[in-house]
Amino acid sequence: MSKIGLFYGSETGNTRKVAKSIVKKLGEDVVELFNVSKATADDVAKFSSLILATPTLGDGELVDSWKEFFPTFKGVDLSGKTVAIFGFGDQDAYGHEFCDAMILLYDAAKAQGATIIGSWPTDDYEFSKSKSVVDGEFVGLALDNDNQKEQTEERVDTWLDQIKSELLA
Repeated sequence: MSKIGLFYGSETGNTRKVAKSIVKKLGEDVVELFNVSKATADDVAKFSSLILATPTLGDGELVDSWKEFFPTFKGVDLSGKTVAIFGFGDQDAYGHEFCDAMILLYDAAKAQGATIIGSWPTDDYEFSKSKSVVDGEFVGLALDNDNQKEQTEERVDTWLDQIKSELLA
């Protein structure tokens, strides 16, 4: 059985593409991929480590697939589980709510007893506000394929190097 469950919602395909690249980078024997539109509570519960992924839409909201899955997700006990988060935003057009949806996943996972890892520095971004900044860092990896697409792969690689050992512990 895979050790890490990667659960994502995607609207334009950016989140799905990065999720699939993470599976390739870590290995299909290590990570099992789930689109939350088809996931169940049992799928979440069977992993000791999770990666949660979402873009930010509208006024700092989750995509529809996450909105629909969220009540199910919030019903899972995550005590003893390790969770890392990544999300997409547009810091130019939506710099007042950049990657805000990550905080919704962060707050839910934390309230359900998870240990959250993988915070990310706010350096090299230009935004005015983000609810996903806690103690001066993003609660997970913040990505912007609208304005900084050329940095996405390097950021993902650096982030995975940072969290891999904890996810596999």
